[in-house]
Amino acid sequence: MIELSGPLSNSIDRTTSQFAQLRTIRDRIAQLDPLVFGSDTEAPNRLGWVNAPSNSRTHLKEIAALAAKFAGKSEVILSGMGGSSLAPEVIAATFKKKLFVLDSTDPDYISRALTSALRESVIVIGSKSGSTIETASHKALLTAQLQAAGLNPSDHIVIVTDPGSPLDTSARIEGLSVINADPTIGGRFSALSAFGLVPAALLGIDIESLLKNAAAADAQIRITDVAVDLAYLLRTQTKEYFALVDSVTAPGLPDWIEQLVAESTGKSGIGRLPVVVDKSGTLAAQYLEIGFSSDSPLNIAADLPSQFLLWEWATAILGAALKIDPFNQPNVTEAKAQTSALLSSWSGALPHFLPDEISGDVERFGLSMEALIAAIPSDGYLAIMAYVDRIGQSELIKLREFFEARISKPVTFGWGPRFLHSTGQFHKGGPAHGGFLQITGAADTELVIPGVNYSFETLEMAQALGDNRALTERKLPVTRLHLRTRKDYYEEITNFLQR
Repeated sequence: MIELSGPLSNSIDRTTSQFAQLRTIRDRIAQLDPLVFGSDTEAPNRLGWVNAPSNSRTHLKEIAALAAKFAGKSEVILSGMGGSSLAPEVIAATFKKKLFVLDSTDPDYISRALTSALRESVIVIGSKSGSTIETASHKALLTAQLQAAGLNPSDHIVIVTDPGSPLDTSARIEGLSVINADPTIGGRFSALSAFGLVPAALLGIDIESLLKNAAAADAQIRITDVAVDLAYLLRTQTKEYFALVDSVTAPGLPDWIEQLVAESTGKSGIGRLPVVVDKSGTLAAQYLEIGFSSDSPLNIAADLPSQFLLWEWATAILGAALKIDPFNQPNVTEAKAQTSALLSSWSGALPHFLPDEISGDVERFGLSMEALIAAIPSDGYLAIMAYVDRIGQSELIKLREFFEARISKPVTFGWGPRFLHSTGQFHKGGPAHGGFLQITGAADTELVIPGVNYSFETLEMAQALGDNRALTERKLPVTRLHLRTRKDYYEEITNFLQR
């Protein structure tokens, strides 16, 4: 049972014409009417999530057989970006299962996956398109590592992808285990599809129970206003920002919501930007604060699959109300194109870059910090984007509160390059009043990607600078701080910022 409570729930007015409009949108989505999102929409091929609680049951036997095949493996590694990894990560954390999520091109981070005994590992490669550069690179490296250890990749690798994708075709030729996902479900709406269910099953989680709970939530959403209520609050109680306080019972759920909402709504100069925070009462809460405990201004109580479904419905309803297509991501390709152009021009070798300023081990490229902050409008935000090892440099996330206390504006934090598949769309397609701080650093580990002429360090830097170019071409303010060493990252940067 899904329940919305807390003081903010009193702001729901079901007597308004605006609420009636949202209710009509909900009913049309339930009828799989794509025109509720306009005539130029990807919705005709992206509404499979609406019936996922029932339709995904068709995968149960196939996934059970897969889980039985790999039952002897003690480690699960998941290579995926955005929707292919965020939901499985939350599921694993909620059920207290160990899952290594490989959603980075940072060589120091990737090397952590290689410290596990590959002999005892099952590796899930999840890519809807089957052509994602990160997962293709991970697959090439992990396959080479398995072969170097005298292991057969088919005894360790599982592929989850759309039928007929390049990855689907190549994996079958290689004799790998393949599960085809529902092609009518987009990545960020795929939590209850094969992308979420396969890793869960390999971790020993009862996915049939997940779908049973989701089915109960589905029935509630269709006959009550619970999803409409949430969409109404997101529509009326904030024009852009809202805070999400992390969940004790479902750690990481706000990160999944962040991707779903920001990438779905951040288009045509409008959208909603979740600000993921550690505790209640932060600056961002002056806009709207949503949490998952009884003391939250808006508390959403529900089990995890019900949370997934509720937010998918609310986001789709909100998108239709804002007159945008929640199923496309028109600006994501900008950074991808710039990355490809840089990799081609570099010919495999990472160039030397001349900084605008050097202080200790910190190099600055682009605007000074004073100029960056000054360039953010009064209604704008700062996005911190860290292209580093999110385990080894985990303390960098404290920069969010560091800046929020100093600039009195909402501050988001994203690990690169995974945020490119999340808030990256909002940065370029949403309201054009963000300021952007990139953090990069020299890697301690050298990892060559088999089959191409560049390393993971070069790929990661190309992704950072590619997004930098995409932002600056839109005349958005960007600063990059680069560390020559990966020791004491947080201390080095805060010392630099407080000079």
